[in-house]
Amino acid sequence: MVRPVRERVAGEEAPAGTVRVVDPHPLNWLFVTWNTMEEPVRTDERGRIVGACMEDSWWEGSTLVVRVREGVRFQDGEPLTAHSVERAFWEVQKWRAPHPPGTYLNFHPETRVEVADESTIRFRFPEPDGLALAKFRGFHIPSTRFWEEEGFGYRKYGTGEGHW
Repeated sequence: MVRPVRERVAGEEAPAGTVRVVDPHPLNWLFVTWNTMEEPVRTDERGRIVGACMEDSWWEGSTLVVRVREGVRFQDGEPLTAHSVERAFWEVQKWRAPHPPGTYLNFHPETRVEVADESTIRFRFPEPDGLALAKFRGFHIPSTRFWEEEGFGYRKYGTGEGHW
């Protein structure tokens, strides 16, 4: 008889590899993305928007120019560049409702992005978007490996829609 691998947990045997939920909070998915992916901005202890992987930004009419912070790397060692930001934008822009908290975080469907160089990307909005920097707080930028191996359920479901 073959016995499954077991381990001792609190004095009792349990199957090895058992996942135990440490944080049952309904927003746990959000805390996971905030700690495993980058965002252009974060908020400080006072709730003000501060750059994360975004070093600087400025408006040129209805175009938001973003300079990506140099030296940022993903957990797998891949450098985060303007191309990483561009891919994240286009991947998520495919979805009808990319943000569980609500569509107010969506970028206008006619928004376009273009990489100017390794550290500069332009967001061309069809009209001014006063919430663009706030929307960046919910704009998650994962590594190439994430998109190619997991991608919010792409491999399993063929889409990331609703699979945060």
